Amino acid sequence: MGTKIIPVSTTRKRLSKKQRAREILLRLKLLYPDATCSLNYSTPVQLLVATILSAQCTDERVNKVTPALFERFPDAASLAIADLTELENLVRSTGFYRNKAKNIQAACRMIVTQFNSQVPNQMEQLLQLPGVARKTANVVLAHAYGINAGVTVDTHVKRLSERLGLTKHTDPIRIELDLIELLPQPDWENWSIRLIYHGRAICKARSPACVACQLAELCPSASKEG
Repeated sequence: MGTKIIPVSTTRKRLSKKQRAREILLRLKLLYPDATCSLNYSTPVQLLVATILSAQCTDERVNKVTPALFERFPDAASLAIADLTELENLVRSTGFYRNKAKNIQAACRMIVTQFNSQVPNQMEQLLQLPGVARKTANVVLAHAYGINAGVTVDTHVKRLSERLGLTKHTDPIRIELDLIELLPQPDWENWSIRLIYHGRAICKARSPACVACQLAELCPSASKEG
């Protein structure tokens, strides 16, 4: 893909959905050239744990919790035998801490007993782990192993993909399938990260700043007064 932006005179009505998606991707790359995973981790298992903790919680909050957590329990083996109450207390501020602690420990036990203490690098195996759905698996595969197996769909990606007219679905798996059809595989994960950045900065849930948005001419939901 080149770096030439389609001129303003070419409206979204003259572009196919795939062309619009590629142009949006290009503009996101220019807007957020250094966008990367904002979770802090050193190993695949730490990324897995951090991603589980990030459910319905900000990455900023997770990054405040994980230093003490990983100092106490740095790997799958230590997490697998951790005192559950201690683990719950360490992750309490991320919300839903009991369920998250239970899933983290169960996942790490499976990693130790079934995967030789190594986080799997295949989607099918990752999805066997407690607390791991496609969103978490996509993040781990992309950032721990450099494998773009799918498109991570979080609340930002869901909202913006709908607003941009790239999907009519509300189910994350159906949205992911739509985006896979529209985007080049090497860009599947960085699409999600950049869309998350854009959702935080411009296309907010309650008050999207459409006037300031450099994607507005490509967006069927854009308001001239936003």
